[in-house]
Amino acid sequence: MRHGKKFNHLGRKKGHREAMLSNMASSLLTHKRIFTTTAKAKALRVYVEPLITKSKDNTTHSRRVVFGYLQSKDAVNELFTAIAPKVADRPGGYTRILKTHNRLGDNADMCMMELVDFNEAMLEAKSSKTSAKSGAKRTRRGKKTDKVADKVKETTDTPVVEDSAIEDAVVVENSPENSAPAAKTKKAAPKKAATKKDEEK
Repeated sequence: MRHGKKFNHLGRKKGHREAMLSNMASSLLTHKRIFTTTAKAKALRVYVEPLITKSKDNTTHSRRVVFGYLQSKDAVNELFTAIAPKVADRPGGYTRILKTHNRLGDNADMCMMELVDFNEAMLEAKSSKTSAKSGAKRTRRGKKTDKVADKVKETTDTPVVEDSAIEDAVVVENSPENSAPAAKTKKAAPKKAATKKDEEK
């Protein structure tokens, strides 16, 4: 009976399953990428990620514990010398599963499983995207400000007046000397058209 055993048995007995996962983990750590079924990849992720976390503490005890799972000196050496320093700042999530296609014979879901920090193409693309975004923002702002400045220069030929000069002008206008009402000026009468009698005189 399998009460409470919710993990995927992968159609194998315990010994066979453990040996298969150990072999797949060694291959993943050595080659940094493997192609397998999605079900096996998900089971392998649960198996290998705690070992990668264990490798961050490079002691004899940690090496012996990891060797108990992998049974491969080359894989253990690669894990502690090459992989552990590169994933030191990453708090878990060391692997990535990318679905590829369905297998022809039994239509099984296939995928590619890889270590996240060892896919150079993806890392370069990510860094170029971030640099392009930051550069684009800078250039757009610069272009807008230049255009606005040019428009202001074209439209305004008068010199710019400082705030202090404006305040002085306001004070002069509001002074009591200028508060008296201005003298009324007489409006000039409109000229009448010259008549024939005026011309005769």
